[in-house]
Amino acid sequence: MSDKLTEIMAWKRQEIAPLVRPVSEAELARVDASLPRPPSFAAALRRADGRLAVIGEIKRRSPSAGAIKSGASAVDQARRYQTAGVDAISVLTDAKYFEGTLDDLRAVTAHFRTRPPPGVSLSNPPGVSLSNPKPCLRKDFFVHPIQVLQAREAGASAILIIVRALTDDEIKSLHAAATAAGLAALFEIHTEAEIGRALGHGAKLIGVNNRDLAIFKTDLALSERLIPQFAQQATAVSESGIFTGADAARVRAAGAHAVLVGEALMRAADPTVLIADFRGA
Repeated sequence: MSDKLTEIMAWKRQEIAPLVRPVSEAELARVDASLPRPPSFAAALRRADGRLAVIGEIKRRSPSAGAIKSGASAVDQARRYQTAGVDAISVLTDAKYFEGTLDDLRAVTAHFRTRPPPGVSLSNPPGVSLSNPKPCLRKDFFVHPIQVLQAREAGASAILIIVRALTDDEIKSLHAAATAAGLAALFEIHTEAEIGRALGHGAKLIGVNNRDLAIFKTDLALSERLIPQFAQQATAVSESGIFTGADAARVRAAGAHAVLVGEALMRAADPTVLIADFRGA
């Protein structure tokens, strides 16, 4: 089977090539200072009550699952997640493989910044408080600091760094750019060796992708094996393959502080019920 991640990364480099230009840390810091401070992604994953945090992902399709909820409104899905009580939101912004756009991220973060004028009731579902905005992860295939700049300008709180897809120089550049822009970085790993690489770059947030992005095989045993090796040094997130409370309990027992869930929540008739099951772990 062909390596799908290699294919996707090659496409991403081609896609952003027309946008690539030098982006200095000074420029990123200026942009950061000029924009409203987004809510903390890192803080959201460490719940005060010690229970498992849930990152709800807005994902219309994927190479492995095909169409999940094609055409779904990103803002409507964010509202559902907010009502259901997620701790953070992941917004896929890759168009070719996941049917997402940067405009989805802009719309979702704008939704959380919006305040109704005095005397005007919220248009949000009952129980939604815009005084409790959710931090948003820009979920994409990052290869250049220009994408970090885009993420900050779009209101993100964090970016994704896929360790296996990048050289050490690229990881260093992306992490430095995120830090300068005031963004957290979720380092995504899939092997023991990648734990060392992530920690070597100062990772504070590490996500174990239970799905092998080369062949799209999913196995929760990966989180069970890898998370205990770094959970004392960084916030641990288990990603992919989590559909039930029992799945969440498995990774929680391994030391996960948070789970990132897309397909199951996108398909759920009521994400509140499923999130309660996850939290019960």
